[in-house]
Amino acid sequence: MSISPRLILASSSAYRKALLTRLQLSFETISPDIDERALPGETAIDTALRLSQAKAEAVARLAEDALIIGSDQVAMLDGQPIGKPGTHANALAQLQSMRGREVVFHTALCLLDTRPEAKQRIQRQSIQTDVCFRYLSDAELDAYLHIEQPYDCAGSAKNEALGITLLSSIRSDDPTALTGLPLIALVSMLRNAGVTFFGR
Repeated sequence: MSISPRLILASSSAYRKALLTRLQLSFETISPDIDERALPGETAIDTALRLSQAKAEAVARLAEDALIIGSDQVAMLDGQPIGKPGTHANALAQLQSMRGREVVFHTALCLLDTRPEAKQRIQRQSIQTDVCFRYLSDAELDAYLHIEQPYDCAGSAKNEALGITLLSSIRSDDPTALTGLPLIALVSMLRNAGVTFFGR
């Protein structure tokens, strides 16, 4: 019988933890301590890819002989990054700026294999998701924020919950990328690393 490798999610995000649970693999979570600011002149994709790897590498210093998952997301409107709002006022301003418009989310994934027998140490991929927001009134946006309080979400809307009512379309090759962990890409990476999902 083969022994499953130690699997670690380098994140404190409840959203990513919930998504990874869907794969029915045993895993643990360790929160990485890194500087998540973009570098001068860095593209959104490069920022997301660099930070996803940095998160995995930060955890690798604490846990050897494991498969470590790092993920990061950068949202862009008119070429400018959109961060986590933090407050109600900031969230309302974000939603007002995005209503009736398209926002591009870049979700990067890194699988770092620190096992001695690893054939491929690092796998990385960035998934793009194009999201169109409905044109809603200030009163509707304010009411939504009071109900869901998505102040820890870039873009100020939880698409996996009531925030879906703010959106008119989502286009992506990986449906869970927008929530923060692209599972289709992750399954491919895990399979490349020798993880099996059936017949264990």
